[in-house]
Amino acid sequence: MNLPKKLTIQLKSREETNSLRKLKTPSSLVDFSSNDYLGFAKSEAIFKQTHQFLVDKEIKQNGATGSRLLSGNHLLYDDVETFLSEFHQSESATIFNSGYDANIGFFSSIPQRGDIILYDEFIHASIRDGIKLSNAKAFKFLHNDVEDLEKKLLHFIDKNEVFRQAQNDRERHSELDSESHQTIYIVTESVFSMDGDSPDLEKMSHIIKKHNAFFIVDEAHAVGVFREGLIQKLNLQNEIFARIITFGKAMGCHGAVILGSKQLQQYLVNFARSFIYTTGLSPHSLATILTSYQQLVITSENEKSQKQKLQHNIHHFLKEVKRLNLNFIPSCSAIHCCIVSGNKNVKSISEKLHQKGFDVKAILSPTVPEGKERLRFCLHSYNSTIEISDVLELMRIFV
Repeated sequence: MNLPKKLTIQLKSREETNSLRKLKTPSSLVDFSSNDYLGFAKSEAIFKQTHQFLVDKEIKQNGATGSRLLSGNHLLYDDVETFLSEFHQSESATIFNSGYDANIGFFSSIPQRGDIILYDEFIHASIRDGIKLSNAKAFKFLHNDVEDLEKKLLHFIDKNEVFRQAQNDRERHSELDSESHQTIYIVTESVFSMDGDSPDLEKMSHIIKKHNAFFIVDEAHAVGVFREGLIQKLNLQNEIFARIITFGKAMGCHGAVILGSKQLQQYLVNFARSFIYTTGLSPHSLATILTSYQQLVITSENEKSQKQKLQHNIHHFLKEVKRLNLNFIPSCSAIHCCIVSGNKNVKSISEKLHQKGFDVKAILSPTVPEGKERLRFCLHSYNSTIEISDVLELMRIFV
């Protein structure tokens, strides 16, 4: 049966704008595209240790058997969530099946009708989707612009004060009462997936605390690359209402966790639909999360660790970009982007790099704004300095 006409037209439009997505099989090209920053996804040691952990625990169960609120909350959940809350210095840790599930569950259930969400204009699509499911009103602020954030924050604080004053002069109406208890949530990422840059988290935290708002930070691309993440590196963990971490990036496995207070955990268990109405993760998935974190702890104490190798490669990449006078978005993370306008143009350069043996992905509109298409380089502990220099030399020629 063919697609309905409206859907066919949408596919044709994607083809005409060179933005049609296609699934591709893994290649043998030099990897500058995956999120496996520390090589944990391919680690034979983690694979074997996870298996041995399950054997030692006499766990032979393949699946969770149900949602966590029914039959799926097997014993490993408590062990892993306890470990994560201690490692990340948080009161609680609530595991979700994926980063998408975590963001959908959090933003669709926490902000209430009458509340305000202020989010960075470059925030991840999964957070935007969660916000769309919320009854709160949402407004974006300019990317990493603390002044614009405070300006918008003050606007809604002043507006809320008007509502409070109006209550003294008239009878309370239900809508007015809802606005009078307005909560403001501020959302950003510690490392942005499309640019690789970071906001001034300390300054943002100070402003948000001053105005009694609630700070939410997605640390998907920071944890592992910066060990516990940038929030703990800056000692801001006690200033953050919620941290959202996914395990599919540097940790090399699957799932996600929301860190926060015990009350936040209790609320999510009761109201986050993507938590309630889904089968839990398998014991093997949880064992892999735990083993990956233990590997991170062990290797971080070793001067020749994967984390050290990654940081060395990031430093070398930045040095080569400067030497070759290439125009990249400033970043100290594992993600580095070069703007190449136009889907056709950026795809052409990506294909030329593929032909030379390097897997560098073209990021197309509408994933990023039109005119802001880019080549995205993801650096890894297992990339060599020669590979980095060679691919950037080619960039100087092609771009």
